[in-house]
Amino acid sequence: MASQKRKDTIDWTEYFMAMAFLAAKRSKDPSTQVGACIVNEDKRVVGIGYNGFPTGCSDDEFPWSKTSDNPLETKYLYVCHAEVNAILNKNSTDVKNCTMYVALFPCNECAKIIIQSSIREVVYMSDKHAHKEHTVAAKRMFDAAGVKYTQYKPPHSQIVIDFTEIDWDSLNQVPATPKKTNPIDDEVSMSKLSLKEGP
Repeated sequence: MASQKRKDTIDWTEYFMAMAFLAAKRSKDPSTQVGACIVNEDKRVVGIGYNGFPTGCSDDEFPWSKTSDNPLETKYLYVCHAEVNAILNKNSTDVKNCTMYVALFPCNECAKIIIQSSIREVVYMSDKHAHKEHTVAAKRMFDAAGVKYTQYKPPHSQIVIDFTEIDWDSLNQVPATPKKTNPIDDEVSMSKLSLKEGP
């Protein structure tokens, strides 16, 4: 049996970014899956979200297309971004001074909500839309509002979650059922106990 602690654990940033990536797996979007994870100053997760349609808007009825002659038949007018959903899904009173971990740099609309929510830092992976106006505008607002943004370079290309890593078969997952006793035997036992504890 090992007598020293493990030294190959992932660091906090990798841990929270991985949670954002895992959340993205819930997105129904066939072309873009983004997740966001909000963490407070005590390193506690207070919000998780991924991109998708608003509650009540069917994933089977609203369009997922990126292009169409009719703008109403594209996803862009309907999808809620991961950042917004993470903020709306918060399990705390607010997200003031929190850090948001997100796969893709936020757009200008998400940046507005991040700023208004008093999130102090955004840690992101990809900045593939850096040349686009909505990203330039987002950075301009972040700079003006004092929201720090940092691109994360992961030390590993992937994190594998192996559900077979734990040998579940060798573990007793359910406590043993207590053996039933005869009530009369219990009364006799209590009588003996009382006699022993007497003067």
